Amino acid sequence: MPLPTSPWLSCSTPNPQARLRLFCFPYAGGAARIYQHWSAALPPAVEVCAIELPGHGRRLIEPPITRLDQLVDHLGAALLPRLNQPFMFFGHSLGGLIAFELTQWLRSRQWPLPELLVVSAARAPHLPLTEPLLHHLPKAAFLAELDRYGGTPQAVIQNDELMELLLPTLRADFALLETYRYQAQMPLSCAITAIGGHQDAIVSFDDVKSWQIHTAAQFSLDAITGDHFFVHQPQIVPLIASKLRHLVS
Repeated sequence: MPLPTSPWLSCSTPNPQARLRLFCFPYAGGAARIYQHWSAALPPAVEVCAIELPGHGRRLIEPPITRLDQLVDHLGAALLPRLNQPFMFFGHSLGGLIAFELTQWLRSRQWPLPELLVVSAARAPHLPLTEPLLHHLPKAAFLAELDRYGGTPQAVIQNDELMELLLPTLRADFALLETYRYQAQMPLSCAITAIGGHQDAIVSFDDVKSWQIHTAAQFSLDAITGDHFFVHQPQIVPLIASKLRHLVS
């Protein structure tokens, strides 16, 4: 029986014979399409399903969600039908935090956990924010901070009409990060891989390394060339492939 479709998921290359599903969570302001080419570079036994949040990508006209607990409740319910086989989570920046909280949500309901949780360019959730809060800043100041983060082309930032369309989503994503409050829990039973960027000026390598306290299973730490948005670097997909190869062998 085919699985039900969901606006929360984009599986650009459906793979009914897959033995592992890789769920990919985007960074703040990102959409599912940033992962659309990953399938071609991963083992054929892997099905890539990218997460599309309200207010993003093809769901741009929908109101974005500003509270992480609400987001995870909706997202968890949408993913449950597709957790009928081994799976893995990959989240970049904000996506790493969402993937972690979704894993906690699954554990609290005694559902299966991912075989592996991969977080990249993401500060460990127990660490306090060191950056000034952005989501409530006036437009000019918010755009200046967005430019400092990188990842948003100048042509987009300088396009007033486009930015008016995107601002609610971007503010909502930063609100997800900035209103989040970590609740101490037992370490997860699934393995965690954390990836940091050598040139990342937003999340330090020590912040990434600190994920190790959140698993009672295996922890691995990798460094990659690139700034905060190294998820767009060509070397990221082979690195992910090396992490999941033993799961589908």
